[in-house]
Amino acid sequence: MVDGRFYDASIYKADPVPMALESGTVYEAERTGESLGLFTVTEALRGDHRWLGQGKWQAAGGEPEKSTAHKAEPKPREEEEGPPVLRRPGSQPPPKADSKPPEVKPPAPAPSAPAAEAPAAAPNAPPTEEDASHPRLRRGKPTQVRETESEKESGSKAPPKRSTPAPSPTVPRSTGKDVIQIIPAISDAARPEAQSYAYPMKPDEEQTFRKKVVALAADEVWKRAKELEPGLTAPPSTRQPPPRSPKRTTVTRAPQATFDGVQLRVFDVSASNEPVLVLTATAHLPVTKRRAGSAPAPDYYVTVVAHSDLYGELRKLFSAVTDARHLDVTPRMELIDAVDADGDGRAELLFREISDAGSGYAVYRVGGDQLWQLYEGTASAPGSRDSD
Repeated sequence: MVDGRFYDASIYKADPVPMALESGTVYEAERTGESLGLFTVTEALRGDHRWLGQGKWQAAGGEPEKSTAHKAEPKPREEEEGPPVLRRPGSQPPPKADSKPPEVKPPAPAPSAPAAEAPAAAPNAPPTEEDASHPRLRRGKPTQVRETESEKESGSKAPPKRSTPAPSPTVPRSTGKDVIQIIPAISDAARPEAQSYAYPMKPDEEQTFRKKVVALAADEVWKRAKELEPGLTAPPSTRQPPPRSPKRTTVTRAPQATFDGVQLRVFDVSASNEPVLVLTATAHLPVTKRRAGSAPAPDYYVTVVAHSDLYGELRKLFSAVTDARHLDVTPRMELIDAVDADGDGRAELLFREISDAGSGYAVYRVGGDQLWQLYEGTASAPGSRDSD
């Protein structure tokens, strides 16, 4: 971002390499606004129609790497040892003028007799205390057996150990070693202080949000499916009496879609305690009637962004529903994270757009009624990752 406008980082001032990958450029990697560490670019590489930056990573809270460069001596050696003197091999250096001759110690007298062995401990004597951290060698016995034997030796059961809670991992648990993570990073010397954009909520509140946004996503999927395939017919709606109704009147409920891979993220982008919900999932429709000769029902990729007001009602801000056959019209949206992309202290939503032409990135600002696109990068060739 330069002068309030975003540019493609892979081509901006590429003379000879893009400005974003100049050696010495420092990026701060973040997750939901909190710093994960610093990445310093050391070298730019070009290959497969993309730019890559190699560098050094320093995790947040870690010690900086020690420098291996040679440092100047605080005092020249000539002032301490004098000028260098040539000596023959095997000769001893002469003593210094201000040094004393080495003291000659008399040889230690030989021991007249070996030391007597320590007396054996009495059988009724209390056992000597051992260091708890001192290892004890045993042969191939499990941990439970060792604890049982230690209890027998001490004559009483050891007090139960307090379990300390494990620290929350920086990387999600579902992330494996072979899975590539996409983490937003910013290089800005005058950026505001980092702050968390995560919306704190209780488990029951999260379940309430999930039910509401899934229902909203189901409506968007049905609406988009009918636009893409006009002959699509939904199964008959079920008629159920509403709960706690004195007259037992019936209400019409739309058939629900089934979802796989549901990911719900809730952010507080403006630090005003107003939750913004982002749901991404794969939807399947319970279709019973289709046109003759039509293809099987596809899987729909859905992304919904909604805002929750003071009364807990959701207002849709953005939706993108597509399938594998219509990626050229509507790309698939994958949420990367909420990040302050323009340095105003308010978070934007960073998405990865996947189309039939490849993948690119897009930045959206959260408004009161909709999302506003601030930047959309060019899609890279399929099978490669762009460097926006």
